[in-house]
Amino acid sequence: MALTLRSTTSFLSPVDPTSKLLHKPGVDDALPCCAAVPAAPHAAAPSRSLRLVRAAAPAPAAGRAPAEAAELLHAGGAVHEHGRARGGVPVYVMLPLDTVGPGGQLSRQRAVAASLMALRGAGVEGVMVDVWWGVVEREGPGRYDWEAYAELVRMVERAGLRLQAVMSFHQCGGNVGDTCNIPLPPWVLEEMSSNPDIVYTDRSGRRNPEYISLGCDTLPVLKGRTPIQVYTDYMRSFRERFRDYLGNVIAEIQVGMGPCGELRYPSYPEADGTWRFPGIGEFQCYDKYMRASLEAAAVAAGHEEWGRGGPHDAGEYKQMPEETGFFRRDGTWSTEYGQFFLEWYSGMLLEHGDRVLAAAEAVFGGTGATLSAKVAGIHWHYGTRSHAAELTAGYYNTRHRDGYAPIARMLAKRGAVLNFTCMEMKDEQQPQHASCSPEQLVRQVKAAASAAGVELAGENALERYDEAAFSQVVSTASGAGLAAFTYLRMNKTLFDGDNWREFVSFVRAMADGGTRPALPRCDTGHSDLYVGFLDAAKERKAPAAEGAATATAAAW
Repeated sequence: MALTLRSTTSFLSPVDPTSKLLHKPGVDDALPCCAAVPAAPHAAAPSRSLRLVRAAAPAPAAGRAPAEAAELLHAGGAVHEHGRARGGVPVYVMLPLDTVGPGGQLSRQRAVAASLMALRGAGVEGVMVDVWWGVVEREGPGRYDWEAYAELVRMVERAGLRLQAVMSFHQCGGNVGDTCNIPLPPWVLEEMSSNPDIVYTDRSGRRNPEYISLGCDTLPVLKGRTPIQVYTDYMRSFRERFRDYLGNVIAEIQVGMGPCGELRYPSYPEADGTWRFPGIGEFQCYDKYMRASLEAAAVAAGHEEWGRGGPHDAGEYKQMPEETGFFRRDGTWSTEYGQFFLEWYSGMLLEHGDRVLAAAEAVFGGTGATLSAKVAGIHWHYGTRSHAAELTAGYYNTRHRDGYAPIARMLAKRGAVLNFTCMEMKDEQQPQHASCSPEQLVRQVKAAASAAGVELAGENALERYDEAAFSQVVSTASGAGLAAFTYLRMNKTLFDGDNWREFVSFVRAMADGGTRPALPRCDTGHSDLYVGFLDAAKERKAPAAEGAATATAAAW
């Protein structure tokens, strides 16, 4: 039985006026008490300052347009950040890595279109896609092919969803979860052949073609342009092509800054069995540009001998910390030399991140799109003193030093969201010999983001469809105050029976902020507060959502 309460003051949980769980524009699912007409689904999102003004505005005056009245529901209500109302966490879903394939074609269009509609019905906020440098600029320097991505953006718009676009300046292939091979542009590979030092290199001389070495960020090594200039030109072309969608359909630009799009060195590559979990990885500082920088830093420190190469006792990719002189309990990492090297190595990564984000800020500033950057969740050996795997990746984080605070401050400087992985993992699920602690790591990163005043978003590191993983994400999101969560990944398996039901339940829990549901958009008058609409809405939507999932799975 539905219960109707009449009150001059709303006393239930605050409304989420943007919730796609409780309201889908264009879907015939009006709740019993609805009177207000929702805003157009793709109206440009208001600026942060405007959202704050609206949140603090007085009660809607009589005669106000219904859409505006819905925006102003409950004076002093939820303040919006990153496209959400306080208390709820919007969920995005990563599209397949080859959604746009190596030849610039949009793959599996029928399946993608059906999947987008199913996701919309489940209450998902939007989707994420890799915008591959190796695809878009494949024909030559400055020759950009955006057509497949333009069609995808239109599909997302038609589905009533939003898009997180990743500026993917890295190769696809050779890492955990990579299901296809998309190399860097052919003309860049030609430059690599003539000058192998423009890619990361380990102590044995092994070259890694995943990403251009940050050591040559400001040198004209790419047909007369620097890598930073190339990235800037690419982002500028994207902005011009999608100007009308930025800030509304395209809600976020995630800026790739390393392998897998993450701000890190390629210290643990899986290709050809080079590394395997839980190996410590290797330092990537042996191309001539990185070596020149190290030599200069050593001279400046008054120890020219420190610049003759990286640590000689740091071991190999698959080794454990205690098997090396550098990473063992009281190893070289804790000496004056070790501190010098690690400060230089991590400092170079921070400078690279700042350069790329400064370029992105200059390009996308004022468009309304949020900037973000991804930091890897390297949780193995976190329980040791040296945190070896984090050190080789460029995060100078040890038992006695916070390596994530400087990263968070850099992102705050550029107004970027810190996107962090391994949100689904629990300490107790990890192998004991690996000294893993993903939960402690997430708490540390949360504290660093909070201290720097930067928003924190999250992802799951591995494909998971089980209730335990979803519950862990909900718990983490509630405790960390996530701005958004992006689920890895959309595929046929996601839409299979139990997996889909678990996922839909997860999306609802995230929309509720892990605790309680928001009120419907219809409650714009501070009275006639309808209690019980949630169960009714769920009962109506559940069969439709399951039917859409079944049809979607068949389309893959």
